Amino acid sequence: QVHLVESGGGLVQAGDSLRVSCVVSGPGPEITAFAMGWFRRVPGNDREFVTAISVDGEKIYYSDSVQGRFFISRDNAKSTAYLQMNSLKPDDTGVYYCAADLEVVYGWSAILRHGVQGHFSNWGQGIQVTVSS
Repeated sequence: QVHLVESGGGLVQAGDSLRVSCVVSGPGPEITAFAMGWFRRVPGNDREFVTAISVDGEKIYYSDSVQGRFFISRDNAKSTAYLQMNSLKPDDTGVYYCAADLEVVYGWSAILRHGVQGHFSNWGQGIQVTVSS
């Protein structure tokens, strides 16, 4: 098991930007074993698979709703994943969850399937992002 701790959420105005971070720690595998992803739960909608990034940073997935506005990155040396959110809209308001899944075990294609299914193996506690009009 690993611990995922998000930070950087808050309240912003529409059109503004925000970056949230996720630090990986604990006795389990290091971040280099995991694809990292972000999910969100937006009021009125089901849980959404927002984005994911492969261990080496070379493969990335974005949902259609955030494509071109949100950008995922990672710094394995800092055991941290990031989500840069630009051009934020009120509809982006919700709880954002950092998640990790064992890419070294399952491979990237399976990671994407897990994301769609909501089956990432490790989850952070979630952090609130609120975008006002």
